[in-house]
Amino acid sequence: MSKLSTRPEQLTAFDRLLTIMDELRAQCPWDKKQTTESLRHLTIEETFELSDAILEANPEEIKKELGDLLLHIVFYAKIGSEEGNFDMKTLIDSLCEKLIRRHPHIYGDIEANDAETVSQNWEKIKLKEKGNVSVLGGVPKSLPAVIKAMRIQEKARGVGFDWEEKSQVWEKVEEEMREFKAEFNVAGNKEIDQAKATGEFGDLLFSLINYARFIDIDPEEALERTNLKFIKRFQYLENAAKNSGKNLSEMTLAEMDVHWNEAKKQ
Repeated sequence: MSKLSTRPEQLTAFDRLLTIMDELRAQCPWDKKQTTESLRHLTIEETFELSDAILEANPEEIKKELGDLLLHIVFYAKIGSEEGNFDMKTLIDSLCEKLIRRHPHIYGDIEANDAETVSQNWEKIKLKEKGNVSVLGGVPKSLPAVIKAMRIQEKARGVGFDWEEKSQVWEKVEEEMREFKAEFNVAGNKEIDQAKATGEFGDLLFSLINYARFIDIDPEEALERTNLKFIKRFQYLENAAKNSGKNLSEMTLAEMDVHWNEAKKQ
């Protein structure tokens, strides 16, 4: 069965969802009470739940979480139509028009034979649409710092402001490491300038994120995978301590290391 042959079924399913949303908004006390502001934190939570499902490579959970996010989009569109601001049709029409504008290599006469060129064209068109405001103006202020650093660097690269070789980026990492270490070595017995040390550490993290980008590693995903790995090993350690009749606080570091190394072999 071709993808096109399933399109009527998909449209029917989407129409069913819109109908259910109309009914819930009209009849359910909780749904009637919601606003864009009250839904905001729930949408953020659903986004992170989707992220968890993706990292766990769980297709069934990914499907469920995508469904939850789709519900939120339909919900926002319903509220927007009630307030006379937008509805699902104008939302989708606006998205389609943007996709066509920003893919001139598909819908126009521009050539782009690789993903990098497509990305650069996208950023240039986006900047022009917004009236030549700052290239970095589109980076949400509330993004987590690691993701924000990545997006800042990607947008700067989109207009040609970037290193040429990954070796140059690694040299910057080493330079920032030296400057960070110098803050502590120079201090000696003196009190460390916490603000300056924090600034140097931030520079070091920014340069590491930059290098990760150059070697096609998503730093947010990499750190989250390490977080999950640490949690799994630490919980193994907790269970091992419990099985031996001890609390972690009663064990020496050497004893904990034995179980930690066992966890690493799992």
